[in-house]
Amino acid sequence: MSKQPFSKITITALSLASLLVNASSVRAQSDRVYPLTGSAIIGAVAKTDAQGIQVKRGSNTTNLLAGEIRKILFEGDPSALTKGREFALDGQHEEALKELNGIDLDSLPREVIKADTEFYKAFSQSQLALAGRGDKKAAAAAMLGFASKHRDSWHFYEAAKVVGDLALSLGNTKDALKFYGALSRAPAVPTQIESVYWTGMTHLAANDIAAANTEFDKILVLKVDSVAAARLQSLAKAGKATALAKSDQADEGLDLISGLVADMSSSDVEMAARVYNSQGAIYEAKGDIEGAILAYLHTHLMFSSQSDAHAIALSKLVELWPKVGKPQRAAEARDELKQRYPGFGS
Repeated sequence: MSKQPFSKITITALSLASLLVNASSVRAQSDRVYPLTGSAIIGAVAKTDAQGIQVKRGSNTTNLLAGEIRKILFEGDPSALTKGREFALDGQHEEALKELNGIDLDSLPREVIKADTEFYKAFSQSQLALAGRGDKKAAAAAMLGFASKHRDSWHFYEAAKVVGDLALSLGNTKDALKFYGALSRAPAVPTQIESVYWTGMTHLAANDIAAANTEFDKILVLKVDSVAAARLQSLAKAGKATALAKSDQADEGLDLISGLVADMSSSDVEMAARVYNSQGAIYEAKGDIEGAILAYLHTHLMFSSQSDAHAIALSKLVELWPKVGKPQRAAEARDELKQRYPGFGS
């Protein structure tokens, strides 16, 4: 039997299908990936998993590791996600949730966009909870729900870190160690170092000083070759200094922390807040109450945007001001602690 030629209708349908495929391909080429360093990469995010992403640009393929990506703007993002994502990355989490909570997930055109929406919602909910302005258990459940649903997301290890933070804040050191330990399987070296650092901080919170020192020492002996790794090494020094103070070696701890105070940049708010809180703990261990108050005041007055460290500094000021005959200052610190971090310690 001889083949019949395509009808004009069939040809038109095939041409339309081809145009639609080509149009979809053009749209996919408009994803923008922003690494932690360097310029944005424009292309099609062709694959994502816990290890990272694959970006295709014509015949070229670029692989980026999770932990080396700041953000991705996907073709098809609703404006509420674009705004909410930026608010979340900027630490404006209440504003982020106002945008993100209004997004209908079923209306989103791509799974990666749904995953990004759910991650930033859970992330902002968690950051508010960690600051004492939300339910920590509910936030942990939301982030675990995201991780379970989107195991192929490049946010997977970020999610593990946040759940570890919430567990540590709740005093659940067993779960904190489990989730921080998961970071050791991340592909980016700074994230692996972060796993060791937070494991040490968890042991420190549990007053297991020997275990904490073991973890901090693993970082201190490293030959670091990146800004991120060097920063974690400095944070480990602050942790080690606090551990020394808790093991009756306050003078050694003070020597270590003094070098960090001299070299740190005040623009790194997290670093500064943790260093000054460590300095406060060391002075307190030495019996220098005025020195401890001054250190915690640095965190309170200059680095209050680092909510977890700020809450700790305020709680310490509540304890220390009466010891120098200033109960009114203690009352002021207590009022601010209750107002800004109503869930602190719970």
